[in-house]
Amino acid sequence: MPLKRKYLYAAAAICLLSACASNTTATNSSKPAFEEKPTVNTSHSGSKYADLPEISEPAQIKSGQSKAIAQGFTDSNNILMPDIQEYAQELSQKRNIPQAEVNKLLKAARYNDKVASLMSPSKTRIRRSWVTYKKRFVEPIRIKAGTEFWQSHRSELADVEKEYGVPAEIIVAIIGVETIYGRYMGDFKVLDALATLGFRYPDPNRPERSKLFRDQLADLILLHHQGRLNAYEVTGSYAGAMGLPQFMPGSLLRYAVDGNNDGNIDLHNNTKDAITSVASFLRHHGWQPGLPVFAPVSPPNNAKSLVTGDINPDLDWQTLEQHGARILRGPKQQDWMRYKVGVVDLLDEPRQTVEYRIGTPNFFAITHYNRSYFYAASVYELAQEIKQRVNGESAN
Repeated sequence: MPLKRKYLYAAAAICLLSACASNTTATNSSKPAFEEKPTVNTSHSGSKYADLPEISEPAQIKSGQSKAIAQGFTDSNNILMPDIQEYAQELSQKRNIPQAEVNKLLKAARYNDKVASLMSPSKTRIRRSWVTYKKRFVEPIRIKAGTEFWQSHRSELADVEKEYGVPAEIIVAIIGVETIYGRYMGDFKVLDALATLGFRYPDPNRPERSKLFRDQLADLILLHHQGRLNAYEVTGSYAGAMGLPQFMPGSLLRYAVDGNNDGNIDLHNNTKDAITSVASFLRHHGWQPGLPVFAPVSPPNNAKSLVTGDINPDLDWQTLEQHGARILRGPKQQDWMRYKVGVVDLLDEPRQTVEYRIGTPNFFAITHYNRSYFYAASVYELAQEIKQRVNGESAN
């Protein structure tokens, strides 16, 4: 299988709804877009850690529905279908975008059967395998390319690490897992992908998924209206993720950063913007500077019963210690103990094994990039491999 096609199908396993940096928080807000506080951090003071801007949620769009059919979005007279008209009207009103502009964009969207096919649920259950998943991403191509990427952008990564407190190796690993450093950013028109998945989602039993894509479509149209991208042309993954870090429109709207202070955010071609935006996303989702990703402790005796599968940690160290967890290395009192942690299960069904680790807030920050524990653990493992290679070459 050619590498590009292999990458696309691998992406299908990790991208889905939260496979890329996305914002799935839905809040009700009566504020129109022009009254909201800026969601982009354009101030770089050089301080040790950036002051994170307050994130304001645009008003949610409730209209619209999905039909699992291979059909376009307009009738024979190029008039938007009734439910899409209702969606367009509400979007125009709540986001303060001219109705004609919204209608024109939605009329330009085309149903993409390949997008629908890639997002269709598997007919057979795929057994979970941590070993297989890890091998897909912690592999020689990404390790070599990640080492070169770090060496080529050493100063930018150092600046971002100093400002946000997110280690360079984590940023490098995320970009490596997502796009192999820009080699495969996707060539689907994002407008088509989001409209297809928002109004023609292939699984009628998952209405919440089509709603998520309609929300992302609304954010894309707002970004276009603000002049921050061209929604007629921008390309990305079949799920609508864009650029080096594969940001969904909602994440671009809320967390992307003008890293080089040129007045523009370009996640496709500007590496400083991309790496700064990854750090911004992680900090906004709970990354704590100085903490490890995994706590250096043995798992509790009844680890399986403490796994929630959630992306927010809910256990304290005292509870884990009462269940038999023990410090493996370092002092008895460590910084991560002041935070909630969680038990992470890395299951391998074919081999009938499971590895348990204790994730700190930094592990769970990565799961907001992608809800999979496998994903976050692979980012960590790839980061360690690349860091070891960079440090080894620096020492020579």
